[in-house]
Amino acid sequence: MNYIIRLLHIAHRNALISALVTGIVGYEIFAHIPFLFPIGKTAGPLLAQWLPIGLFLLLYFTFCKIRISEMKPRTWHFVIQLIRASISVLMVLLISIFGGNAELKLVLEGIFICFICPTAAGVVVIVEKLGGDIGSLTIFTIIANIVTMIIIPLFFPMVERGSGITYLTAMLMLLRNVTAVLVLPLVLSMLSRRYMPNIVSKFNKRKNIGFYIWCVNLAIVTGLTVKNIEESTVSGWVLWSLLIAPMFVCLIQFTLGKQVGKHWNESINAGQALGQKNTVVGIWLTLTFLNPLAAVAPGAYILWQNLLNGWQLWYKEKYGYLKW
Repeated sequence: MNYIIRLLHIAHRNALISALVTGIVGYEIFAHIPFLFPIGKTAGPLLAQWLPIGLFLLLYFTFCKIRISEMKPRTWHFVIQLIRASISVLMVLLISIFGGNAELKLVLEGIFICFICPTAAGVVVIVEKLGGDIGSLTIFTIIANIVTMIIIPLFFPMVERGSGITYLTAMLMLLRNVTAVLVLPLVLSMLSRRYMPNIVSKFNKRKNIGFYIWCVNLAIVTGLTVKNIEESTVSGWVLWSLLIAPMFVCLIQFTLGKQVGKHWNESINAGQALGQKNTVVGIWLTLTFLNPLAAVAPGAYILWQNLLNGWQLWYKEKYGYLKW
């Protein structure tokens, strides 16, 4: 019994890593043990339907802690967007230069989507745990998604000539996604603070509720990611490149963000802002407009960024600060 309690305590202290392991092991069990196939086929779609609901709830609970006065644009918000757009331009140039090699182009497209996809809406949950400013990250995430609506319709036709994307169509699709996932919970939380302060106060006393919802979502997304990787028709060095390259992209973006943030004493905020990506949107964009096989890369990025986030949370809890 003591062993079980100790194991649960370790899992609680390393919640993000535990969520990743749960997602991987859970998928492997229900996908490869024959008598569990029916359960897996039934539960999989239901869990996938929970994702937007879970994201909405975790953002609502987190946004209930923010005051409008805290949501002010900062200089570094726009510097990070400039870096993101510049790297995306560089990737478009590389794809145009080396696009004659179909396999290399596929890998470059995977890397490209990891750079260009917007900041994850759930970044505020991790930033709060790391001691950052959730108000600053909230307005940054809104800015990042607005920039995304501008640059993606510009760049995607350059990457895939036959994507058939029109500027207005892409912008409207992205706007719908941003409104449903980000704007609605923000507006609802502001109304709740104004008209239901007692209920909001009770929510805010349960500090980790948003974080634990995030962990549930992460376990589900991880399982779906493993499924997509195992079912991918890509093989050989291309598959390994799509799995490993996102690790370096992840480290580059977190490092660049932290270095920019140091100039404004906001290395935690800026690091998460540039490094923690909404790769679910990245996968959707890839499947919709680019080569669907490249979706392995943003899927792998989910694993790498959350391993890094898990290490940061562990380090912060153990030493009380972030050295990196």
